[in-house]
Amino acid sequence: MNPQGTLSQQVEAYHNWKKELIRQIGRYRLWLQDNNLFSEDVSTRIRHGLELLIEDELTIAFVGEYSRGKTELINALFFSEYGQRMLPSQAGRTTMCPTELFFDRTANENYLLLLPIETRIGDLSLQQLRKEPERWVKHELDERNPEVMRDVLAEVARVKSVPPDEARKLGFDESMLEADRNNPGHVLVPAWRNAQISIRHPLFERGLRILDTPGLNALGSEPELTISMLPRAHAVIFVLSADTGVTASDMTIWKEHIDTEHADHRAGRFAVLNKIDILWDDLQGESHTQEAIERVRNYTADHLGMHQKDVIPLSAKQGLISRVRKDETLFDRSNIGHLEELIIQRILMHKEQLITQSLINDLLGMLQNSQAAMQTRLESLEEELQACSGATLDKAALKRLADRAQQDYDFYYKKLITLRSSRRLMDSQGDLLKQLVSQDRFEGHAERIRKNMSKSWTTAGMNRAMDQFFELLESDLTNLLSEGHLAEKMVGAIYRRYNEDTRARHLEPIPLRAGRHVIAIRELRKKARRFRISPKNLLTEQSVLVRRFFNVMVGEARTLHARVRRDVERWPNEALLPIMQYSMEQKQLLEHQIRRLRDMVRNDRDGRAERERLNNTISDLRRQLELADTMQRQIRKPAPTMIQQKVVNISGVL
Repeated sequence: MNPQGTLSQQVEAYHNWKKELIRQIGRYRLWLQDNNLFSEDVSTRIRHGLELLIEDELTIAFVGEYSRGKTELINALFFSEYGQRMLPSQAGRTTMCPTELFFDRTANENYLLLLPIETRIGDLSLQQLRKEPERWVKHELDERNPEVMRDVLAEVARVKSVPPDEARKLGFDESMLEADRNNPGHVLVPAWRNAQISIRHPLFERGLRILDTPGLNALGSEPELTISMLPRAHAVIFVLSADTGVTASDMTIWKEHIDTEHADHRAGRFAVLNKIDILWDDLQGESHTQEAIERVRNYTADHLGMHQKDVIPLSAKQGLISRVRKDETLFDRSNIGHLEELIIQRILMHKEQLITQSLINDLLGMLQNSQAAMQTRLESLEEELQACSGATLDKAALKRLADRAQQDYDFYYKKLITLRSSRRLMDSQGDLLKQLVSQDRFEGHAERIRKNMSKSWTTAGMNRAMDQFFELLESDLTNLLSEGHLAEKMVGAIYRRYNEDTRARHLEPIPLRAGRHVIAIRELRKKARRFRISPKNLLTEQSVLVRRFFNVMVGEARTLHARVRRDVERWPNEALLPIMQYSMEQKQLLEHQIRRLRDMVRNDRDGRAERERLNNTISDLRRQLELADTMQRQIRKPAPTMIQQKVVNISGVL
């Protein structure tokens, strides 16, 4: 049995696939430089593609009520090689604050960062506090000493005793807190607001990120967790306990924080029915045990409104023990492998599809451009070779070729001048688009709403002000879509004219893709409505509510707005890139051809020597085209899960 399991192998395959794409992009860049086809525009586009691959992460959130075994499941999936529980998951000692596990590839070190719970009283959001390292308590983690590392990581389970009024100020619901038996009249709250664990692990080094969330109390008292962190996870694994089934608090978490219309878990929402070893009955036999597990599984799927295949019964505890002891029979019975397969099939496949859609198609379009330009150059060289087939050079034929090349050169030169003028037009259109989503405009809206909220004396007035903020944003984005549509029509007309005049039938404009941001802002507005009607917020002091709204809702809107702005700032330059690239490449190749042909016409050259030189050039060009074909084949190679899917399908047919 592989102690790391199939998940580790598949994430490694995913990482290697991305690494190969990065290598091919590097090869393409060098190929362009070697063939004098490189330009600043193409360089920028390639750099964006590389950034997308290098910064790519895969986030899985583990959500559930206290004592459902979330942290034990994380231990079983990622830390079994240490031979012990690295994260606190024993009875009475479990994760008390939202905890993120990853590997910090920039710092290249292991550490535990802890944010004191008292920061909730301040004006800064979690996102802002991440930029202020002095606010965090840092511990080094020595992976060579697992015992010490485990003791340091136990900090995430620490609680502190506070009076009830202080707990309320920190945002906790007093009725959901445990009383401090050693200090009557006090309650226990988490000592930390957030924990960040950077740990060198093969999966985390490959970009996997885990979000471990505590129970309902923490989800309700940390709005940023539910407004931005959870919805951004690529997948959510909802952990339940087989001995309790779906409890009322489980259903509250499911309905309010996971199975909501505004959640964006495009790779899936899955339920894990943990602790099935409680149902193992050695007296009644295996078939009786499986029937009992299936009953609980069916009940769970029915209650959550899920497909049965998305409910995974397993035992995290037995999965961890089996991996530590390398007991394959126990591992199979724990069913941990089934969850890993689901993560591979659904979550990794989703990430692969995103990369294919957003990067590979663009990259193949650029490469196809370059191949078309090189193919034209090859045809011209073969015509030149024909003119040199005799004992002496056919100067009249060479002159005709030179004149035709000059005409083509003039044509593409004029095209470039026209395109540069079109780009200037695009720049002015881009300025209009940028104004609609400028940072100053956003901050102006935010400041106006802050004043309106501060001046309002009623709950209704506060609610109107909050909703008005999103009205202003939506109005800007609706105008952006309208102006963007006009700009795209203009770009489409430029492409149609260009394609009619040239042989470049394959060229298509790059769309603005602003619609997704409008959807994201509208979804955030729905979350804001729920935020407004939350009983906790209705009873909150005005100044605290204003601060909370700006920390959570406006902070998330600012993040989404920055993404819109990045796309809008980039698009005017990229929209015309395919035809700009094609024209520039044709012009550069024709320049070399004209110079060579005119030199041949002016000077008496030996026909045999010229033929030899041309044959060498043609051979080199064919090699370059073969290299481009190889790159194209490598880039087109299906992603690992797609290959696996084909293998499964073929074996199914057999």
